[in-house]
Amino acid sequence: MDYYYIRFRLDKQNLSHYPNLMSEPIRNTSPLWESGILRQKSIFPPSACTKRNFLRLCATGFAALSGIHLFGLPERSHAQLAKKGLIKTKLSPFFTPLAQGEIQCELCPKHCHVAKGKRGACRVRENRDGKYFSLVYGNPCALHLDPIEKKPFFHVLPATTSFSLATAGCNFHCKFCQNWEISQASPEDVYSYDVSPEFVVNKAKEAGARSVAYTYVEPTIFYEYLLDIGLLVRREGLLNVCHSNGFINPTPLRQLCRIMDAANIDLKGFTEDFYHELCDGELAPVLETLKILKQEKVHVEITNLVIPTKNDNLSTVKEMCLWVKKELGSDTPIHFSRFYPLYKLRSLPPTPVSTLENIRDVAISTGLEYVYIGNVPGHEGENTFCPKCKKRVIHRTGYMLGEVRLKGGKCSYCGKPIPGIWT
Repeated sequence: MDYYYIRFRLDKQNLSHYPNLMSEPIRNTSPLWESGILRQKSIFPPSACTKRNFLRLCATGFAALSGIHLFGLPERSHAQLAKKGLIKTKLSPFFTPLAQGEIQCELCPKHCHVAKGKRGACRVRENRDGKYFSLVYGNPCALHLDPIEKKPFFHVLPATTSFSLATAGCNFHCKFCQNWEISQASPEDVYSYDVSPEFVVNKAKEAGARSVAYTYVEPTIFYEYLLDIGLLVRREGLLNVCHSNGFINPTPLRQLCRIMDAANIDLKGFTEDFYHELCDGELAPVLETLKILKQEKVHVEITNLVIPTKNDNLSTVKEMCLWVKKELGSDTPIHFSRFYPLYKLRSLPPTPVSTLENIRDVAISTGLEYVYIGNVPGHEGENTFCPKCKKRVIHRTGYMLGEVRLKGGKCSYCGKPIPGIWT
């Protein structure tokens, strides 16, 4: 097969921060071929596609590897090409009719009041004659087969793959979003596929995935699609996992918990000012989500992206960790990830590794047992250690696993149970 590279324009200021953000392999079935963006370079396996470049493709022209790697359709005449402006609707169950045809959305804590013909803050829900419709049911712009560790989940089926998907849109507007090309887009702005829930599950099984992940953007905004896929996933014996900002109302969340096995929640900061300034959101509903997930026995991991000068105050970090220990338990895995300058925060430097190490020390000092450092491949903080005997039970380098010293979900050295979903 002939593969082609798409060359991206990167400003010099940020190029050095992204050693993997270079070229993207793709076949000449892409609509970008005709526009001259594609240039033949060499033969390259599709598995080399990075998540970052893949998501960029979704926004700029071709909802990429799904047509090659996941769809498994190498011939041009059979491949499903992505379509720009694809809109598929489904009536939302989460809205309240108001006077003069307006509605109030009940899905997330923004409680958008939406006039006829208008959309909510997420850009993907529209008031049509007094009824509220999702515009992204069955039209994902991102489909990819990821290591489960990329979500990140470090206590869920290590070394397995997760069939991952997203649509356009988000109910946050984070200034540091790494996937802003699709999260801050309307469905008309991206290239999407016409993909039924049944198709997703079938392809996940064909690919050998052990789970389906709702990720890249906030999954709440494609709730109806997620729920229908999730019911089929559960029936087929796979896991449902999500990476979420946690900004969802309690009623839809509890319904979602019936099919959700694991959730990684972005606890982006621990002050309302941080959420208001950088996310256009609120902290309190996210904390409530975490408590509900714990009550509903969904496996929870937390990610905190450490942004220099914004949320790296050690006193605030300590306060956050003490809250996690009290409300969720000392055995809750938490990932402190390295920030890289993106989107609207390009003037800030990457997080110093020393800052992450100091934060990890603070978290461990509060009594948290599974504290990880993310986005620093090869760092000791990627590994899982038994909190009882202190020995390493899972060795990681980036998304690659080395030795795993677990037996039946317990430390093979001392027998202490390690929380997670291991089989």
